[in-house]
Amino acid sequence: FTASLFFVNHDMCVENCIHMFLCPFCAYATFINETPELFEYTFITTFMESVPTEMAALGRPLFPGMLYDCRKDSFTPGVTLWDKKSMIEDLDTRPQLMTDVKFSSSDSLSSKSSLLDVNASLKASFLGGLVEVGGSAKYLHDTKTSNQQSRVTMFYRETSRFEQLTITQLGQVTYPQVFERKTATHVITAVLYGAQAFMVFDRTFSDDENHQEIEGELNVMVKSIPGFSIEGQGGVEMTEGHKEKAKNITCTFHGDVHLKQNPTTYMEALEVYKKLPTLLGEDSQNAVAIKVWLYPLSLLDTAAAQLVREISTCLISNTEHMIEELGEVERKCNDLSRKPVANIFSDIKERLRLFQNSISIYRLILQKALARVLPAIRGGGMEEKSLDDILKIHYLSPFNAGMLNQWLHDTKSELHLLTSYTKTLKGIKTEDSDGLIISLLDPDIDVVVCLTFTSLKYKDPYLTTLNEFLKSVTFTELDGENKFSLTSSVQKPFNPHDVTSKMRENLSHFRSFSEANKDEKTIHFIISTISDASNPGSSIYLYEKGKLTDKKFQPVSKPPPPIVKNVLDQTVFLKLRKSPTGETVKYRVEYKEVKANAGDEEQWLVIDTADEDFNLTGLKFGMQYLIRYRIVGKVGVSEASDTVSSRLSLGKYTFFCINFLFLHMLHSHSQCLDFTTCHSHNSVMEPIEYNYRCWSYNSNIIKKLIHFTNSIQKVKLVYYIRSLHTD
Repeated sequence: FTASLFFVNHDMCVENCIHMFLCPFCAYATFINETPELFEYTFITTFMESVPTEMAALGRPLFPGMLYDCRKDSFTPGVTLWDKKSMIEDLDTRPQLMTDVKFSSSDSLSSKSSLLDVNASLKASFLGGLVEVGGSAKYLHDTKTSNQQSRVTMFYRETSRFEQLTITQLGQVTYPQVFERKTATHVITAVLYGAQAFMVFDRTFSDDENHQEIEGELNVMVKSIPGFSIEGQGGVEMTEGHKEKAKNITCTFHGDVHLKQNPTTYMEALEVYKKLPTLLGEDSQNAVAIKVWLYPLSLLDTAAAQLVREISTCLISNTEHMIEELGEVERKCNDLSRKPVANIFSDIKERLRLFQNSISIYRLILQKALARVLPAIRGGGMEEKSLDDILKIHYLSPFNAGMLNQWLHDTKSELHLLTSYTKTLKGIKTEDSDGLIISLLDPDIDVVVCLTFTSLKYKDPYLTTLNEFLKSVTFTELDGENKFSLTSSVQKPFNPHDVTSKMRENLSHFRSFSEANKDEKTIHFIISTISDASNPGSSIYLYEKGKLTDKKFQPVSKPPPPIVKNVLDQTVFLKLRKSPTGETVKYRVEYKEVKANAGDEEQWLVIDTADEDFNLTGLKFGMQYLIRYRIVGKVGVSEASDTVSSRLSLGKYTFFCINFLFLHMLHSHSQCLDFTTCHSHNSVMEPIEYNYRCWSYNSNIIKKLIHFTNSIQKVKLVYYIRSLHTD
C-alpha cells in the first residue's frame, strides 16, 4: 500500500489501513486530521484510482472500450485501447431484463437525479454545463417555468442486456500511446442497455384556483395511467369526469425511443404508454446505454492521467442549492411578466425584462466558472477552496437570492396596486403614449381626463448594480474577497406605500367623475403613465381641445345631500352646498315624483341654478318627491348627492284660510236654524226657501274648499274669503 510509506508510526499505518477497507470515508477523514499533507494527496489519489466508478449514461453514446475523462465528465470518441476485433471477441453479453415505473411530484434537480441514478459528481458536471445530455436525460433540463404550474412526472425504465469486457482483454492493450496523451482517466468496461422515458404532465392554474386540490387531482390522474392502459384493449375506458379533467393536462415526452409523434395531451400519453414495451424491438435492437462502469487507466499504466480528488458532497449540494434558488427567482419573474397588468404598463414590463436578462447572463457566467474549476479541482490543479470561493462571491453579490427576491417582492407590490386600480376602473382603457395622442387628436372629443401614474418610469439603481456586477471580473479572479461594493440597495425609487393616501384619493375622484359623465360623448376618460416627479404616485391630467391645461385637475365630486329648510303646499325650500373638490360653477337639481309601481325607470326632472338657496316650485300637493343635486364644474358634472325625500303638505297660512271657511260655514248654518225658529207658523214657504238657500250656500263653499285644497291656489282662496266678508 503506497500510503504506508509516509507513516512514521507503523501501528498507526495498520490501524488506518484497516479503517480504509472497512470504512473508506472514515479512513479518509482520519488521514486528513493525523497525517502530513503529502500523505493526504497520495491517499486520495490511490483511493480514487482503486475504485471502479458506476455512472449514468444520460443519453450519451457510450459503449465498452470507450475512453472517458472523469475530470471533465466527457468521453473520447474514436480512440480506444484495443482494436474492434479484440473487443468483440472478448465481450461478455448476458440478458438483464427489468421493467420499472415510478412517479414524482418534485421538480428539483435532486429528485430528477435520483430517478436517473445520477451521482453527486456527475450532477456537479451537469450544473457546470460539462455534460451534454440526450434522450430521456433531457428531462434534467425540463423545469417548471411558473409557480402556477402543477407537475407530476411518470418515469418508465426497461433494461434488456448487460455487456462487459473480460479480464484478459484489460491486460492486452493494443494502443498504449493513449496513456501518454493523458486525455482520459478511465475506460468503460461494462454497459447496461435498455431504454428510459419520462412523461411530464403539467396543469396550470389561476390565482383563484386551489393549488393543493389541483395537484391532488393531477397525481390521481397520472398514477392511474397504468390501470387505464391495462383495461383498454381497443381503447381507453374513462369516466366523463376523468375525460373533463384530462382536457386541462399537457404532456411533454423525453425518451430513448423514437416516436412518430410525441404526445402533448393526457389522452395521447395513454396511448404511448401502452406502446412503450414494444418500442425496444423484438431483439432489443433499439436499446441504448443506460448505465456504465468505468475502470481507472492508472491501474493499467501509471503514466495515464488520474482523477486526483472528488469534490465533497457538501460543496456540490451547496452549488445545487445556489442554482435552484436562481431557478426559483426566474419562475417568479416569469409569473410577474405574464400578468395582464404587466403587459399594459410597459415600463414595468421593461424592468422585468432587464431583470430576467441579467439573471440569464449571470447563470451563464456562473456556469462557465463552474466548468473552469471543476476539472481543475479533480485533476489536482486547484483546491476545493476555488469552488467555495465561487459560492462566497455569489452570496456576497447583488445576485444573492435575498436581494433578488426583495426586488421581485417590490415589483409584485407595484403590479398588485395597479391591478386593483384597473379592476376598480372597469370599462376605462389603459393607453400608452400613442393611444393618448390618438385620443387628443380626435375631433369629436373636446375633453380628455387621464388618471396618470407618474412614478412608474424611472431608472432602477438595483438593475444598474446587477449590470455593473456582470461586467466585473470577480469570478475570474476567484480570490474569495468581495471586491465589488454595492452602490445601492434593492429599495426602489418609488414606494407606493409612501403615497398611498394621495393615490387612493385621486382614484376615488376619477372613478366618481368618470361614472357621472360616462354618457357624455365629448369627454373621454383613460388611464396612462407619464413620468412626473412633481406629482409622485398619481395625478389627474386634464386635456382640453388637445392641450394639457391642468396637471393637478380636481374634478367636482359628490356633494353632501340637500338640506330641506321648509315644505309648503307646492314648494320645497332647499339649501345646496358646493363640491368638496374642484370649482363649483352651478347646481343641477334633479327631482321626481314617487309613484306606485314606477320603480327606478321614472325620469328625473332637471333644473339648473346658480343659487345655493333654491326654491323647487310647481310641485303637487300631497305627493312625495325624491330630490338630489349635482355640481356642474367647468368640465363635466359630479356624482349625484344622496337623495332626500319630501312629501308636500299644507302651509300654515293655507291651513288658517281653510279653517276660517269652516268656521264661516258653521256660523251661517246656525243663522239658518235661528231663522226657521223665529218666524210664525202661518208663513211656511219663506223658512223653507231660506233654509234651501243656506244649504246651497254651504254646499258651494264645500265644493270650492275641496277644489282649493286639491289645487292649493292660495291667492284665489284668499280673495274668496275676502268676498265672504264683503257679503
